[in-house]
Amino acid sequence: MLIQERTLNDIPSILFVTGKLAEPALRRQLAELAPLAGFEPVVSVMPITVAALLTTEWVGRRLQIPEGVARVILPGYCRGPLENIAVPAGVTIERGPKDLRDLPEMFGRKRGRPADYGRYDIDILAEINHAPRLSSAALLAQSKRHRADGADLIDLGCSPGEVWGGIGDAVRMLVSEGIRVSVDSFQHVEVEPALAAGAELVLSVNGSNCQRAKGWAESYGCVEVVAIPDTPDDLDSLARTVDILAQSGVSFRIDPIVEPIGFGFAASLGRYLECRKRWPDFEMMMGIGNLTELTDADSSGVNVLLAGFAQEVGIRSVLTTEVISWCRSAVKEFDLARRLVYHAVVHKTLPKHLEPDLVMLRDPKVPSMPQVELEELARAISDPNYRIFAERGEVHVLSKGFYVHSSDPWQVMRELLAHEPDLDASHAYYLGYEVQKAITALTLGKNYGQDRELRWGFLTVPEISHRGAKD
Repeated sequence: MLIQERTLNDIPSILFVTGKLAEPALRRQLAELAPLAGFEPVVSVMPITVAALLTTEWVGRRLQIPEGVARVILPGYCRGPLENIAVPAGVTIERGPKDLRDLPEMFGRKRGRPADYGRYDIDILAEINHAPRLSSAALLAQSKRHRADGADLIDLGCSPGEVWGGIGDAVRMLVSEGIRVSVDSFQHVEVEPALAAGAELVLSVNGSNCQRAKGWAESYGCVEVVAIPDTPDDLDSLARTVDILAQSGVSFRIDPIVEPIGFGFAASLGRYLECRKRWPDFEMMMGIGNLTELTDADSSGVNVLLAGFAQEVGIRSVLTTEVISWCRSAVKEFDLARRLVYHAVVHKTLPKHLEPDLVMLRDPKVPSMPQVELEELARAISDPNYRIFAERGEVHVLSKGFYVHSSDPWQVMRELLAHEPDLDASHAYYLGYEVQKAITALTLGKNYGQDRELRWGFLTVPEISHRGAKD
């Protein structure tokens, strides 16, 4: 049965192939998607109940392509070479997603990002802790990795109580690679050779060493320092340091120091607000490792919250690091976060449905397949291939004459092996792998699709289907 919509001359016409069971859902999806994506939908309903059972050879004998169609999209589960379906000259044919609810992504609608999304105005300083302990090769590799993840400067963290005699050579090496460098030390015997080699920022300056800053600026040219209080809760000492630097003509940014939860966190945020009121035109910085590194929580959410605070207050640089395991991707997380909060603040819109790469543990939306569709699919399957679904807290495995569903993966595999006791080892491994993937999706609240990777935001690793390229 072919059902064709009215086609307008000024927009492309796309033919979608489906089965009887999925037709209503496909039409609902296309009614929302087509006006946004700019195409005229044409729907061809094949004389089969379940679209997942289609093959290109079977479709090729039955499909009629109306005049004016520029593109044909088959269901993702349709197996076989596309060459089995003859199409007119100039018409393209391809498989769509295995789940029609993913059609918006195919047409670039999933992220919903406006054209100007991605701007930011917060710099990232990525600190390499105990940099003196690294070899030159390791230091360069880590610096390049941080830069690739979004770092604007690499901050060389010196070791307290030690003197890094090779800091000048290390800075010179990084600068020669086009890497901007800051030095994190209170010892002038480390700071001065770093500045001479091309470092451009010094962390940090307070009442103990602020008098040296003028000499650094005079000796090494364009040098900037970070002004901090003598103790975190002493804004008066910060004010004295700021006055000295301002009168000396030294470039600086202010960091009132954020403190860990339980050690004055809320009050420290208040000091950032106070500093912004007191010095509305001065640059500010925040070292966010005291929250990301010292809190038992995945760092991505913490990074977004701190980025939002920084964006609203006008803190234009942050210092972060990747020491503890749950912060191992903190630089990339903040790079994504700064783009998200910039767009939210500048455009006065919620930071929602804009950056799916930051939603890693759970998926933003987990649609459900009705039980009646699963039962209908189980009755309609006429081949021995197994279909696996994760729905309503259970794994569902379907094949010809076989349907098992349970929240216990061992129970699923026991029944599956009882159904097919001679299952070869490679196939059993594949089914066990897919069942475990489905259990993981159910446990965390993620979308599961057979032969597709689970989504982990920007950490997602593409999965190559076992079926091979031709399928």
